[in-house]
Amino acid sequence: MIFEHDVLVIGAGMAGLRSAIEANRAGADVAILTKVYPVRSHTNAAQGGINAALGEGDSWESHAYDTVKGSDFLGDQDAIEILAQEAPSDIIELEHMGVIFNRDEEGRLGSRNFGGATHARTYFVADITGQAMLHVGYEQILKYKIPCYNEFFATSLILEGGEAKGCLAIELRTGEMHMVKAKAVIMCTGGVGRAFEPSTNALICTGDGMALAYQAGAPLMDMEMVQYHPTTLPSNGALLTEGARGEGAYLINSLGERFMQKYAPNMLELASRDVVSRSEQTEINEGRGINGCVLLDCRHLGEQVIRTKLSQIYDLAKDFSGIDLVKEPVPIRPGMHYIMGGIKTDVNGRTMLPGLFAAGETACISLHGGNRLGANSLLELVVFGRRAGAAAAEHAARSQHSGAGEKRLKQDDDTIRELLGREDKGEHAGPLRMELGRTMHENVGVYRTAEGLTKAIGLVAQLKERYRRISVGDKGQVFNTNLTAALELGNMLDVSEAICRGSLMREESRGAQFRLDFPDRNDEQWLKHTLAYKDGDSVRMDTLPVKITRWEPVKRTY
Repeated sequence: MIFEHDVLVIGAGMAGLRSAIEANRAGADVAILTKVYPVRSHTNAAQGGINAALGEGDSWESHAYDTVKGSDFLGDQDAIEILAQEAPSDIIELEHMGVIFNRDEEGRLGSRNFGGATHARTYFVADITGQAMLHVGYEQILKYKIPCYNEFFATSLILEGGEAKGCLAIELRTGEMHMVKAKAVIMCTGGVGRAFEPSTNALICTGDGMALAYQAGAPLMDMEMVQYHPTTLPSNGALLTEGARGEGAYLINSLGERFMQKYAPNMLELASRDVVSRSEQTEINEGRGINGCVLLDCRHLGEQVIRTKLSQIYDLAKDFSGIDLVKEPVPIRPGMHYIMGGIKTDVNGRTMLPGLFAAGETACISLHGGNRLGANSLLELVVFGRRAGAAAAEHAARSQHSGAGEKRLKQDDDTIRELLGREDKGEHAGPLRMELGRTMHENVGVYRTAEGLTKAIGLVAQLKERYRRISVGDKGQVFNTNLTAALELGNMLDVSEAICRGSLMREESRGAQFRLDFPDRNDEQWLKHTLAYKDGDSVRMDTLPVKITRWEPVKRTY
């Protein structure tokens, strides 16, 4: 079946919802295509809050500088200035849409401290902020009557003369292939967390949008910058919000020491995430951990704070670790959490592929540089989702629909039919994905070396070769999750290769990239972004200067 729209948004997290709302407001015929029902999108997992300089004594300049410093000076400062300047009005609009933010004693929007921030500028809904925003965003989609192709899995972009003109997708409910034509496409498909094991990310975070853009010719930027969150559960990688430390929780080692006093004497537990994660890993590596973990101690906060402002993580600790946060500290460890890199875009979401836009974690503007500050991710979804939606609508207004796509539709359909038709005796997606996840975690994690990265590149290449022989046990048409997992694995392998190549290329330590063989930041040679281009079966690497508007790099301390 063939569908046509002015603007097609792929992905229904908050970036996708906000993009679609803005494109609709601009008069475009817009639709959303998503592999899961919108309110199951991964924005649900964002707990702690969303940043804006709204409080007395705060300023957008302070927010911007904290973000620049947090990025280890790799963030593009023109984009960061836009983020900080436009944050307050977007937060107020969210509140007017119906996001029920916590209030202070005077009835005003209440804020909490967050890592790397010099002011308490994180606005929150207990520890379910992302979920609250996502549901309100979807209500707006219903209000504007924006159609959603729910549970459709995008397999390729439609290209005509190098310009994006829609996508091809398999409808998971029926197994049918469809063509969705559009004058502009906005990619909002999130990160690639499941390329690592363990990860805080949902199983749906498989880098699909990054891979589709990359395979179509758009470069991926700064893919080596992979954030490990300091507080994740060892049992399943579940995230315990930074909001706990924002409310005053401590990190302690096996000796009962509040060890962040050694590593970040001023900011302590609220130093930037890369600093805290490395500090924890150092404590563990040097023998002051507890079964590969350190402890998050919330007891002194009191039951009322824990059960009202941190209710979700109270339940997570209870359900998955058997710990009552009111009575005892919970073991935690650094866990893969977020991709700072992504599809290279400008401040209006334009990629280097005409007609293709991107927003959210799948994009790299670059706001976060080497390290994202907590609560800037939800803000990015809203500010740059809105800007991408407006820019895509403008592009669509002066563009035409394409006659292309039929040939690629047949190719994709033939590929899937051939995969389903293979005898079930080859490799399977599940074991290969687990091997990929362990390879990435062990060699491209908190600490890296040339030896480990070279090993990872070789192992990913072997996995890609084995992937060619993959088979699918389920031969059915209806909700064939075996097939979806196989397609997702192909995307993760492509993106993982770019992550490994960028990590090996950047011979310095900056933000989340910590090279034991190059332990210092090197502004003279590496104050620049990496770009990865897919070149047949290999990766071509390039660089791009960082945009500096007002803040020259200095030594980063907390």
